[in-house]
Amino acid sequence: MEHNHCLSHFIDDSVGSCLGWPRPVNLPNYITTARIFSVPLLIWILSSSRFHGVHGEQELLASAVFILASVTDGLDGFLARRRGQVTTLGMLLDPLADKLLIAGAFISLVQFAPRIVSAWIAVIIIGREFLVTGLRSIAAQEGFTIQASDVGKFKMVVQIVSVVAVILAHHWMVWDFKYFIFPVHVIAVTAVWFMVAVSLFSAGDYFWAFWSKIDKQAERRRRRRVFVMKRSRKRDAPAT
Repeated sequence: MEHNHCLSHFIDDSVGSCLGWPRPVNLPNYITTARIFSVPLLIWILSSSRFHGVHGEQELLASAVFILASVTDGLDGFLARRRGQVTTLGMLLDPLADKLLIAGAFISLVQFAPRIVSAWIAVIIIGREFLVTGLRSIAAQEGFTIQASDVGKFKMVVQIVSVVAVILAHHWMVWDFKYFIFPVHVIAVTAVWFMVAVSLFSAGDYFWAFWSKIDKQAERRRRRRVFVMKRSRKRDAPAT
């Protein structure tokens, strides 16, 4: 009976309660953790000569790992909301996993494909991620949140396309399908430059949203302070 009870907990995705782990460890958090562990795997594949092959085995494997890891970015959040398993641990790990995946990918690409991804490009991309994280942290301390904008979501899609294109362009200049030629290298270069532009625009969008909210909050604080001062002056004024 005890074994069946534990098995039912496993099916219900409460493995943590079976093993004595904290309740916040659930399926969405496991998926997020898997995305974090995919980062060193991706770096290893891109930096190791073990996977080199004449048919682009290294590039195909690295692309598959990155795509699967990127898909989990939306999957864990969807499952957490659908199953009512939104936890503090998940809210902490999800953005951390995103930042690690993007940072790990672009740092690796500087070495793997330096002709397409220069060091300054990686600095801009990673710097944007740190900027957004910093702004969100300050916003949380001030008591408000900065919601992910459509530009930020579009930026993520562009990043996925550009990373995969750059990895594939390391082995193929074009894919020739006889009746159609797919210019892999041209798409990779174009996607990287477009991604830099979108990332800069997204950073500005986040900063503008942060500044407008914190400016409004500062204005409300100033008005409240003036109101309190006026009331205290009226209370302290001598009666005539």
